[in-house]
Amino acid sequence: MPTDEETFKKDVLSRIPLRDEPPLPQNWLHLEMIERFRVLRFAPIKPGMNVLEIGCGAHALTTVPLAYLVGETGRVVAVDLSRWRFFGEVTSSTGMKHRIIPLKVDAKELPFPFKAFDLAVLVHGVRSLKNEETMVTVFSEMLRVANRVFIAESLPIANSERQRAHLELYNLREDIFEALFGEKDDLHYLPLERLKELVETAGGEIIESGTFEPGLPHYLAYIPREYVEQIKDGKKRAELLKRWDRAYEKWKAGAEHPPVGWILAEKDE
Repeated sequence: MPTDEETFKKDVLSRIPLRDEPPLPQNWLHLEMIERFRVLRFAPIKPGMNVLEIGCGAHALTTVPLAYLVGETGRVVAVDLSRWRFFGEVTSSTGMKHRIIPLKVDAKELPFPFKAFDLAVLVHGVRSLKNEETMVTVFSEMLRVANRVFIAESLPIANSERQRAHLELYNLREDIFEALFGEKDDLHYLPLERLKELVETAGGEIIESGTFEPGLPHYLAYIPREYVEQIKDGKKRAELLKRWDRAYEKWKAGAEHPPVGWILAEKDE
């Protein structure tokens, strides 16, 4: 009897074309969707649910497993402000595009006047929220419009050399983006206890929380060296190039997802 994950791979992932984006392997997108699928096992998702996804991103990495899990009678409203480049291409290839409603809005001001969703999810998107004040605002909005909220993010923990290789390269991204664009992005991962504190500050009551090991390779720490070469500050550029070269060699030898922390919460009435 095939498992849910095996069925997901056979019925959905097999339809998504491989990608030619070296040095990433051709199946990197499939592997990232499998990781999201494993994360979502901890969320209370049932067929027929109306789910809000915050920060769907250009490749619909969580959107696709969500659309599979809510089934033919469910719907996923996928929210992002700007990252849509491959979204339509990826979701169309799965045969589940009709289950997905893309919405280009700012998650800090969701356009829903009341609780419109069974569940709101934010998976591997906390790191893109720029600062803790924005995190609290977005969490508060999620709690306002959904009965329950599920948040999951990688943790700043390494239990192996391969996880350390991911963290070393990933932790350069915040510095690189700040040096290039004058603002932070892809923030360093927060400890689970801090994430819980921020959810509570947003008015949430923690129902459950936990951590798990995805047990998969992880490629999304990669950022092209050309980005670093564009930094105008010569001293900063030289420093980050040296760090990038060292971290990239370790990443290239094999990187793995660090542990993931997850939180299930509802509004504290």
